[in-house]
Amino acid sequence: MSARPSRRSRPVGEWQQAQQQDEFRRALRALLMRPLMAPADPEFSAVRRQAERLRDWFAREAGWPLQVDREGARLYKRPADLSDPSRGLPDYDRRRYVLLCLACAVLERADPQITLQQIGERVVQQAADPALEAQGFSFVLDSAGERRELVAVCRTLLEYGVLERVAGEEESFVREGTGQQADALYDVQRRLLAGLLAAVRGPSTWSAGEAPIDLDARLHALVAGLELDSEQARRDAMRHHLARRLLDDPVLYIDTLDEDTRNYFINQRGPLATRLCEATGLVAEQRAEGLALADQGGQLTDVAMPAEGTDAHVTLLVAEHLAARLRQARAPIRADADEIALFLRDATGRYGKFWRKSARAPGAERELANVAIGRLHRLGLLACDGVRIEPLPAIARFALGQTEVRDASGVTSLFSEDTAP
Repeated sequence: MSARPSRRSRPVGEWQQAQQQDEFRRALRALLMRPLMAPADPEFSAVRRQAERLRDWFAREAGWPLQVDREGARLYKRPADLSDPSRGLPDYDRRRYVLLCLACAVLERADPQITLQQIGERVVQQAADPALEAQGFSFVLDSAGERRELVAVCRTLLEYGVLERVAGEEESFVREGTGQQADALYDVQRRLLAGLLAAVRGPSTWSAGEAPIDLDARLHALVAGLELDSEQARRDAMRHHLARRLLDDPVLYIDTLDEDTRNYFINQRGPLATRLCEATGLVAEQRAEGLALADQGGQLTDVAMPAEGTDAHVTLLVAEHLAARLRQARAPIRADADEIALFLRDATGRYGKFWRKSARAPGAERELANVAIGRLHRLGLLACDGVRIEPLPAIARFALGQTEVRDASGVTSLFSEDTAP
């Protein structure tokens, strides 16, 4: 006697289709977070299996090329906004970016294996270029601080898979300098090294007379694509621009778009958001001021909000404070770092016992204010010109109602007397 099939059973084809869709989404999300992916990445196998579908999707929706082979994957995720100062590698300034470029130039000409000391010696030789010296750049590797800078660059390359450590470790090089016992040996992964720069045109292809002088012009020249005159090409360019903003930025505000792109966005944002959300698993939040694709799991962001720790708590307090002011004013408002610092100094008496000791020291409120402002700026919740701060509409999502702060013994205190709309 045969068993009756369960009403909840699903055909094998449906299960396979669901698994394929889940793998495609995981691979797509992984590439958005790690566009330069080494074979050791846990999602690399899924990326290889879904490579053809991923290539088609990224090319159609965002105009981003994708290259995948057994040595790695590279999504050329070129940003839509080249002027955003909040982008970039953590703790990198202009000097460290120069060192990163010099180290990559050294590795391009190096043998398949190279030591940390060899990288340092050759970077010193590259840094002696008169053009760099004319810009005030120097690097001689004599001090522990300079060795630490070089090690930071090498660790960035290790993180991206461009270097693979074979033996040794970097910390002894920082402490002791040169010497066989204070060194590290690396394998150079040339496929990933070649994919580091997400440019349409390499800077070395410009002649001395052709290269743009202005830095902003150089950045745009690096990623400038072909300009087509057809109406369809212009629509595709606008769609790609909007998709890049939505996939790469915390929030897209309508008033940041030019007139043609704004009109296109207003007419197409529903279908555009639907396509992007179906593929990525993000959730669209549409408001009069713009659109954001939110990740409920918090995996597709490099700045978590909310998060744990003193800095995160301070940032939430500042966000709620500014959101409440914005709601009460019902119009754009301005603030500055001094006002935020004063607010945090008052907040120390109420919440300081939950913070790290250094955050309760006199004068620490200024550093905390800068941390909060920087994080909120990177999240697209406020605009900052270096002096004045303008809370943006998306900060209203942090206009809390009555919130409980708990410790191990239960409810400790309440804050925010305002009620959310």
